[in-house]
Order: sequence, then C-alpha cells, then structure tokens
Amino acid sequence: MYGYDQTGASPGQGHGAHGYQDVGPHPQQGHHQAPPPPYGARQGAPYGQPGPQQQPFYPEPSPPSLKEAIRAFTTGSMSAEDFQGVFSTSKVYCPRGDTPGFLALHNTQQPVIPMFSTLKELRAYAGKESKYFVITGAEVLDLLPSGYGFVLDMEGEHRVVFDAKAVEEMVDFAMRRMYG
Repeated sequence: MYGYDQTGASPGQGHGAHGYQDVGPHPQQGHHQAPPPPYGARQGAPYGQPGPQQQPFYPEPSPPSLKEAIRAFTTGSMSAEDFQGVFSTSKVYCPRGDTPGFLALHNTQQPVIPMFSTLKELRAYAGKESKYFVITGAEVLDLLPSGYGFVLDMEGEHRVVFDAKAVEEMVDFAMRRMYG
C-alpha cells in the first residue's frame, strides 16, 4: 500500500523526508540493523570470486571451433543444422590470387573452391607465403558464385566437400532460419 511500510506504520513513523527507511539504532527496538549499501554497490567478494553465499563464477562454454565442427560433422556426431550454425559464424580462410575473388579448382567433377578452418590448414595446402583473405561462413554462402561448391580443409584429416546442390540447400536453410 502506498505511504505505508510492510508493518503498517504510517509515513511519519520510521521514514525519512523522502520515504527512505530509517535503519539507525532505536533504543525502543533493542537491536541494531546495519544500514543498506548505497545503490549499485556490490557486497561480498570481488566480481567473479565466490562470496560467502554465492556460487563460483564459471564462464559459459564456448561454441566449437570450425575445425572441431568439421571433425564432429564428418564423424556423424554433429547434425547438418548444427554444423551450419557453427560454419556461418566462423572465420573461413580462403586462398586468393592477384585479383579479388575466390580461387576455384576445375579439375574436379564440379568446380569447387578450397577453404580452410585455420590459417595453419591453409598454409599446409597453399604454402607458407600464400595470399589469402578471411570471411565468415555466412559471407561465403552469400558470395559464392552459382554452380560452385566448396571443400573445407582439403589437406586435413577431416575434409568435407559441399557440391553446388549442397551449397544451394545451405543457402535455403539460412534464408528459412533468418526470414521464417
């Protein structure tokens, strides 16, 4: 009820000029309450440290890296949808030539573009001094030319190839997820 505290006392009893509760010592009460901390002040241990009544602070688990997702996807322990979720937000390393754009391999059944989950994987394929650019998986799906597929970690232990049809399905899935 407005104007009364929980005990039912009227506004003049136990309240200061602005409605703050008077928590100082009162001889008639026989005990002392500590004043409340200032607004926004933290009590107890420093941030991230367990306090007397706090649970220990643990960081949220991080999502798998693209390399881990490739391994999980190729071994069947990650679904295509989960893989695409990781892929779309991950950095992808792409070898490049002297002109802007993807480098494509045409000596395959369908043209594919080599891409890598880490700079180390790219260097193992293209050499230490190779040129490259970095984009996200979502940008790959947006910029990949029609009719091209891509291969991730071509020289790696867990290589995965997405042909042009699979890329179209990934784009469709991303659009449905984004726009409903």
